[in-house]
Amino acid sequence: MAKAVIKDAGYSLFHTPEMLIHLGVTQVSERLTNQDSDYLKNIRENLRTYEEVVNYLPNQVYIGNFHPSELRELERPFCNLDYKEGKRFGIFGEIMPEKELLLFLMISDVFGLVLLEENFLQESINDYQKHPLKTEEEINKVIGKGSKINDIRLSIDNGSEPLYCEDKLVGCVKKAHDIDSNLNSHIMTENLVVKATGAITFKHLLAKNNVKPEDIGYVIECSEEACGDMNQRGGGNFAKSIAEVVGAKNSGGCDIRAFCAAPIHTLIHAATLVESGVYDNVVVVAGGATAKLGMNGKDHAKKGYKLLEDVLGGFAILISKNDGVSPVIRTDVVGTHKVGTGSSPQVVTKSLVEEPLKRNGLKLSDVDKYSVEMQNPDITSLAGAGDVPLANYKMIAALAVMNKEIERKDILSFTDNHGMVGWAPTQGHIPSGVPYCGHLINEMTTDTNINRAMLVGKGSLFLARMTNLFDGISVMIERNTGVEEANNISKEEINKLIAESLKEYASSLLK
Repeated sequence: MAKAVIKDAGYSLFHTPEMLIHLGVTQVSERLTNQDSDYLKNIRENLRTYEEVVNYLPNQVYIGNFHPSELRELERPFCNLDYKEGKRFGIFGEIMPEKELLLFLMISDVFGLVLLEENFLQESINDYQKHPLKTEEEINKVIGKGSKINDIRLSIDNGSEPLYCEDKLVGCVKKAHDIDSNLNSHIMTENLVVKATGAITFKHLLAKNNVKPEDIGYVIECSEEACGDMNQRGGGNFAKSIAEVVGAKNSGGCDIRAFCAAPIHTLIHAATLVESGVYDNVVVVAGGATAKLGMNGKDHAKKGYKLLEDVLGGFAILISKNDGVSPVIRTDVVGTHKVGTGSSPQVVTKSLVEEPLKRNGLKLSDVDKYSVEMQNPDITSLAGAGDVPLANYKMIAALAVMNKEIERKDILSFTDNHGMVGWAPTQGHIPSGVPYCGHLINEMTTDTNINRAMLVGKGSLFLARMTNLFDGISVMIERNTGVEEANNISKEEINKLIAESLKEYASSLLK
C-alpha cells in the first residue's frame, strides 16, 4: 500500500487583545465573580501592542521566520528580549491584526450575523485590500454592508455579542436563534472565529504550495469548539464550512474532536484516507479558541508581565499520496493510549512512545526529534506550570535510562538532542505535536540529520465529565526514500498478472 506524506503546512496567528478581554473564559469568569478586581481594572495596561506580538520570537518561530533550535540560545523569558525585526508574514503564514480578523469574520459569515460599523468596515477593507491573499469576491461580499453604530447598540441590547477593536465598539455578532442556547451570540462568535482563522490559514497553505482548491478531496477540522444546534450540539461541520470559504468545491469533510490530542488523531485519519486511495489530497485544519485567550492572565499580571495569551492560533496541513520527496507518515508506527493504560506520566509515555517503537524494532534514541506538547515555556512557567515540553522530554529520557540506552548522566543531553524548546500558544489543540510539521518538512527535504520524528498528542477526556480517562496518540514521520509509490494499477497490468498466474497454475497441473 502506498504511504501518505505530509506535503505542506500553514500556520497563522491572530492578535486579538479585545477578544481576550471580552471572550476569554478567565476574564468572563472574573467579571461574573469579581467585577471590581484589580486584574480587570488594570487589564488594558497589561496588553501587548501588535508590534510587540510580531516582535515576539516564539511567534516568529510559529510562522516560520525562525527555527525552533534558535530559541535554545536565547535568554528566558523570551518576552524580556529586545527584538524589533519581526515580520508579519513568514514562510508558513502570518500574524494578522484584530481589525482584519474582524473583517474576515464578516466575510466568513453566510447568515448575516456579523455587523460592523460602516466607517470601521471601510477602514478594514482598505487594510485588507493590501493582503496578498485577498480576493475581489471577498471584498465584494462585504463592501457597502456597514451598519450604523446605533443599530449595532440596539442589536446588542437584544442579545448580540459586542465586537471591539482598540477599546472601541465596532460591531456585533447576532444570535442565530431566539431560544436555542447553542446558537446564542457568544457561541456563534466563538464558532465564526474558528471558521475565519481556519480559513485564513488554509488560504496560506494553498498559496505556498501552489495547490488548487478544487484538488482537495477531503477536509478534517480538529479544533476544540463544537458547532450545532439544540438537537445536535456538536453535529458540525466546521470542515466543510471552511472548505467553502477557500473555494475547495470538490471537497467533503468532517470534524474530529479529542481535546488537545485531536490534531494527531486527525493526521492519522487523513493519512489512512490517502493510503487507502479514497482521496489524493486531504487537509487537516484547525482554527483558534477564543475561550483560552488570557487563560493564565491573572498569574502573568501578578508577576508583572504582559498578558502573553493574546493570540489565536491556526494551522492547516496537506496530506497527499507519496511524491517521493515529502516526509512519510508511518501509520504502522502509531502509539495509542488505550482504555486500560492508566494515567501516570510514565505509563502514558510508555504507551505513546516506547511501545510503538519497540514493536517496530526501534529504540527511543532512534527518533531524531520528538514533537510533544510544544507549549511556549514563557506562558506556562510564568503561570507556575513549568516547562511542559521539557517535562515530556525528561520522561522520555528516563525511559531511555531504564532501557539502558543512555546513562542517567546523559538525560539532559538527550533532551537537548531529541527535544525542542516550545514556541506554540496555549490554545489547547494548537501546541499538540503539529506545530513542528512545517519545520519538519524543511528538515526532511534538505541535507540535515533529521530522518525520524515522532508527533505526540495528549488530551484530557475527563474535562467533559463523561469519563476519568486520559487520552493520547502518536505517529512516526520519516524522511522519504525518494521512491514514488504507485497508488493504483492499470487494467492492462491486472490482466497481465492474471494471465501469468493462470499460466503458472496450468504448468503446475502438468507436473
